[in-house]
Amino acid sequence: MLTTTTIKVLEPGELDEALAVLDRDPVANAFVAARVQIAGLDPWRLGGEMWGWYADGRLRSLCYAGANLVPVCATTEAVRGFAERARRQGRRCSSIVGPAGPTAALWSLLEPTWGPAREVRAHQPLMVTRTPSTEIAPDPYVRRIRKDEMDVIMPACVAMFTEEVGISPLAGDGGLLYQARVAELVGAGRSFARIEDGRVVFKAEIGAATQQACQIQGVWVAPERRGQGLSETGMAAVLRYALSDVAPIASLYVNDFNTAARASYRRVGFEEVGAFMSVLF
Repeated sequence: MLTTTTIKVLEPGELDEALAVLDRDPVANAFVAARVQIAGLDPWRLGGEMWGWYADGRLRSLCYAGANLVPVCATTEAVRGFAERARRQGRRCSSIVGPAGPTAALWSLLEPTWGPAREVRAHQPLMVTRTPSTEIAPDPYVRRIRKDEMDVIMPACVAMFTEEVGISPLAGDGGLLYQARVAELVGAGRSFARIEDGRVVFKAEIGAATQQACQIQGVWVAPERRGQGLSETGMAAVLRYALSDVAPIASLYVNDFNTAARASYRRVGFEEVGAFMSVLF
């Protein structure tokens, strides 16, 4: 039986169809779903295009094409279609990120024309929890960052980003976009830290949030305070806020080589349920 397939940029009127695809895996799709729920499908507001892969007239898979290229519920055939469209358009993103299987397939098709990447993180365990561990007491000094504390939180955010990604977020536009993103999370009450003597010693953010799931990101401990358990008690505190105030499921993904962090997150109550992959340019 022949199947008719096509790929096109979704229009605002197709929002319900897109959300139905995103709802198939609310944890893995939290990043894209959160953006779509806030901005809809208008490319200017969304910060990129939403490509849709249709089979026999039905929307089956998505691919967010903005600062990141993110396959969503992407079948093997959809990945091939998305790769061809991305190859023709040329690279406009700073990374490809998503569930490991489809992302690896997408990168294998794009690498001949888009490569080499600056770094490929092929296996980043996806961890989730609905119930925090009772063994780790939340740090009582971890709290929401206030809007008037941007100058306090920004140095820690820049340090975390540079350490994690390998380049400074201040490069290019002087950090305007990155500062705006940090301010957005602070304003939404989703930036948390422990501050001592005017300096951040632990921080984390709830970066993406829907009614179904949220994603914790940007976990960082000041270098001189590492190994003292701050990441565990701090994460336990952020997790308490996340599950009580934001969504019933909290997730994160972590580099597989960061065995200390993976063990720490497990002690706090997270379990590994899958894997992401990131290709950094």
